Amino acid sequence: MKVYRNQNQLRIIGKAWEIKAKLRELSQSTLTVKEYLSKFRYE
Repeated sequence: MKVYRNQNQLRIIGKAWEIKAKLRELSQSTLTVKEYLSKFRYE
């Protein structure tokens, strides 16, 4: 599975079960998508 992030988008590429698991993992966080993208922008 691959996750690509830039300042305006989050792209998750993989098998359906991998994407669902990643989305489930991200939904446990209190961050919004915008906050998530800005957090990882500088890493």
